[in-house]
Amino acid sequence: MSDLSDFARSATAWPFQEARSLLDDRLKGAKPEKGYVLFETGYGPSGLPHIGTFGEVARTTMVRRAFALLAPEIPTRLFAFSDDMDGLRKVPDNIPNQEMVRQHLGKPLTRIPDPFGTHESFGHHNNARLRSFLDAFGFEYEFQSATDWYLSGRFDQALLGVLRHYDEVINVVLPTLGDERRATYSPFLPVCPETGVVLQVPVVERNLDAGTIVYKRDDGKLIETPVTGGACKLQWKADWGMRWVALGVDYEMSGKDLIPSVELSTRIAKILGGRPPMNLTYELFLDDRGQKISKSKGNGLAVEDWLKYAPQESLALFMYQKPKTAKRLFFDVIPRAVDDYLTFLGKFPAEDAAKRLDNPVWHIHGGKPPAEDAHLSFNILTNLVGVCRSEEPAVIWGFIKRYAPEATPDNAPILNGLVGYALAYYRDFVKPSLKYRKATPDEAAAFADLKAGLEKLGPAASAEDIQNLVYEIGKRECFADLKSWFKTCYEVLLGNDQGPRMGSFIKLYGVAETVALLDKAVKGEDMA
Repeated sequence: MSDLSDFARSATAWPFQEARSLLDDRLKGAKPEKGYVLFETGYGPSGLPHIGTFGEVARTTMVRRAFALLAPEIPTRLFAFSDDMDGLRKVPDNIPNQEMVRQHLGKPLTRIPDPFGTHESFGHHNNARLRSFLDAFGFEYEFQSATDWYLSGRFDQALLGVLRHYDEVINVVLPTLGDERRATYSPFLPVCPETGVVLQVPVVERNLDAGTIVYKRDDGKLIETPVTGGACKLQWKADWGMRWVALGVDYEMSGKDLIPSVELSTRIAKILGGRPPMNLTYELFLDDRGQKISKSKGNGLAVEDWLKYAPQESLALFMYQKPKTAKRLFFDVIPRAVDDYLTFLGKFPAEDAAKRLDNPVWHIHGGKPPAEDAHLSFNILTNLVGVCRSEEPAVIWGFIKRYAPEATPDNAPILNGLVGYALAYYRDFVKPSLKYRKATPDEAAAFADLKAGLEKLGPAASAEDIQNLVYEIGKRECFADLKSWFKTCYEVLLGNDQGPRMGSFIKLYGVAETVALLDKAVKGEDMA
């Protein structure tokens, strides 16, 4: 093994912990008989891909990369599996031609005309959206369609296994159902040859030799149909366990809300003679009020919302951090995620090989993070936009050039991107919430001292010298502590109750410009 593989054995980052458990506990260090380790993520294509889709694929990819470093001799694959043979139960609110789609309710998604008019079916349209979504982030995966697996016969042997173990499977599921559903429940959902609708009907007879079931239609007619070849699909809990066995899935994540389904599908997989995959249960996201994010409530944060204000790497970091802890996902978390990403990125070059494996950017970038000094934090940039009173990138870059003369939009693409994100975030979130206040006489005196100190230091002063001056003023003036002094600076000068490191900010904004700002504060002029 390479040195990095040796370091991976002791890396503490959670993807390596997961990968070691998969390699050592499940696989016993050996390549599976099928010749590769299979990771899977599932997708329900009745809706569009969302931030949870990104999180699950990103996290699974992180474990897959860690596994590849631990055991480079064992191939891996990642299936993005679409449950596109599910019957559509309701018409989504966000599609055109809803009345047309309503006429096809109950049919598999791949047998419903595309309301957008771009693909052969609604399922194909949404599958294309999923692939485009995953491709945009550079994920490496293999797309798989339930329709394809059912119709091609690749599920046939596993489906016949469900038929053979019908009573055992049904006895696992029945205790989880209400009385009404129990009366008609079958793991097999026939696809009506006349209407194309996926039926939930009672099965009255099973023929193991023929591989068929007989079901009773609503009109009382008895229909015999094979369970293979796409004539039936499985109810989703049974489907999940069957799929694990048919595909040989080794690793799959799922949300906390699916714990009962994981347990049930695990039992079904074992009944079928298979081995359920190793599972990581991740916590769900909360909104700014601590409530579970729900698409129906509309209290979530979409991927496109995040990417309007921050790079995708910051979102990947948010997904990386503490996947088993419930986290609030709303606009206020974006600046911290960006600055945390920049901090980890800045540390990476100086870290030794072992330490790098525990750095989140190793997992975000597949071991090859970009080498660029980002120079400035997102927090500083948003405050700079505020005091500059400009939303023009060229104006912001004019100030940046003073702070980092060697930086240009071309040789600092990360920083250049941050300028655009900071402008958008300031415009939509910071600016509407600004609340400047007047300085008290004591605070005005402290600002006068700071102004005099800056004039003495001059424009060539370093950020560290300026920071020391700010500390010195705060310590000798009548403030309860330095925290209250900095809060005063933020509230009076920046219109916020929190802000950047003052030394770096003043260096960026300019000593002369800050002196003018302080002069307005000392005189009690309107800062807004």
